[in-house]
This record gives sequence, C-alpha cells and structure tokens, in this order.
Amino acid sequence: MSYLEGYGVGQARQERLVAIIFASLIAVILAGVVFYFWQRDRTETQKVSAFLDALRIGDHKAAYTFWGCSYEQPCRDYPYSRFLEDWGTSTARLDAVSARSDGGQHCKAGRIEVVRYSDQREVQLWVERKTQVIGYAPWPIDTGAPKDFATRLRRIMRDLVGDCAPTPMKVP
Repeated sequence: MSYLEGYGVGQARQERLVAIIFASLIAVILAGVVFYFWQRDRTETQKVSAFLDALRIGDHKAAYTFWGCSYEQPCRDYPYSRFLEDWGTSTARLDAVSARSDGGQHCKAGRIEVVRYSDQREVQLWVERKTQVIGYAPWPIDTGAPKDFATRLRRIMRDLVGDCAPTPMKVP
C-alpha cells in the first residue's frame, strides 16, 4: 500500500456514518409522525366499536352508558325510552350486526365517526375526547367520494389540523 492510497478513507467512512445516522433519524421521525396520525383517534374509534358490540349482543343498558347516561340515572335530554326508539330492537337501526365503523373526521375536541350499515345507510356519531361520551354528530360531514383533487386535498388538510367545523354554505 502506497502512501496516498489510504488518504481520505477515514473521512469518507465518517461522512457515510453521518449520512446513515441522519437518514435513520429522519426515518424514525417520519415513522413517529405517521404513527401519531394513525393512532390519535384510537380511543374514540374503540369507544364506537364497543358501543356497537353492546348493541350487537342486545345489551341496551350497557350501550346507553356510552352516551353518558344510565338506566337508573337517565339523561334529561335523552331518556332511555328515546334511546330505545333510536337504537332498540324495533328501529330502523335494528341491524347492528351489519353496522361497522367506516372512518370519520378528526376534530380538536373529539371525533365524528361514521357508522355504516350493509344497505349503505349511515349514522354519524360524535365522541367527545375529554369525557369519551358518545352522541350524535353536531353537524354532518361529507362522506361521499371527492369530486376533484382540490376537494380531496381540502379534506386531508382539514383532517390533519383537526378542523371539522361545518363547511360554509354558498349563497347564490
């Protein structure tokens, strides 16, 4: 080995090591961000799934507790009899077996979760983040397929920042 053959080998090795460490750090940060956005509404979606499970097995009293009420202490504005009208065995929402959670929209204070039935009917539920109480969505969200790329991008950006305020009405 001559005098200049090894010149710069150590520096090249060090630069390669720095590049590998930097790329690994970027990959870990990117994986963390993806994991955060994937898991941030997990408790809310699990709450809706547990509510649907209670309806599937016919335990309406347990399902009613997901709304922050109980059979013994019913809610003033949503009594148990009204809950049974909405979710009991003699309603249009009888088919709890086919009901599935089908996405929704992230909001700063909670999540609007879409429950879809086999015949494509849907109910939009609100899960309050602080209390984990389920209720009906305060306003509907658009669940149809986006008509163009701009609409799709607008939905993605609103979901990322947690802006789920109703879209303003267009005045003719």
